[in-house]
Amino acid sequence: MSLTLEVAGRSDVGRVRPSNEDNFGYDQRLGIFVVCDGMGGHAAGEVASQIAVDTILTYFRERAPKVEDNALLDDAPAGARLLAEAVKKANDAILDYAEAHKNMTGMGTTLVAARFFDGVCSIAHVGDSRIYLFREGQLLQLTEDHSLVMEQVRRGLLTLEEAKHSSVQNIITRALGTEESTLPDLGEFPAQDGDVVLLTTDGVLRHVADQEMRAILLQLPSLEAACQTLIDAANEGGGEDNATCVLVRVRKGNTVEQPKSES
Repeated sequence: MSLTLEVAGRSDVGRVRPSNEDNFGYDQRLGIFVVCDGMGGHAAGEVASQIAVDTILTYFRERAPKVEDNALLDDAPAGARLLAEAVKKANDAILDYAEAHKNMTGMGTTLVAARFFDGVCSIAHVGDSRIYLFREGQLLQLTEDHSLVMEQVRRGLLTLEEAKHSSVQNIITRALGTEESTLPDLGEFPAQDGDVVLLTTDGVLRHVADQEMRAILLQLPSLEAACQTLIDAANEGGGEDNATCVLVRVRKGNTVEQPKSES
């Protein structure tokens, strides 16, 4: 099935942070979409997230994607393995930059990425940014946060409600640029006409509950309006962090839209 991919993206500094360390980018022609939330002092987070976005897009633009041998990924679908290889290159690029710029040591970034190809959507994520699928009026969370509180929830040490109020909810357990080898979680599903895929950072998630996100998507007059409404809701809830979201809607047909990268 050939797909037309409609897209909108927004990023906002919020009401508390002095700068925006989130970045997002996409290439509709290639069907690749990326959202990152950087971390680190001296603007290092902004640099790390931009490197990750640029590296992922470049991987699919400038060379024929090739899956490298990696026994840890043998069970993953081919499309998801390509995303994993791109994420590996992003991790390497951040480490290399930090090595060459000592004041950037310790920088890192979360990442969520989606790639549509041949009727299938492949996804990859590292950290606590998330990907959701909005299909036929239902909102499904496709990723599980790599965070301390969610590890505690999975082990039965905290409830989801307790996790929302935990003093350590901002501690993530996996990020790009912090280890020599950082594997993403991977997934893949057949895309359907009318699907909307949401990629978002925790600056939105901490203030906009899943029920509110679903309500916004149910009444979306356009992807642009829905993105702006999600950002506005995050700021109205406190705006404690940078907030970024990208919405991708699937339609049957061909697309020749232009690429975009933004922070």
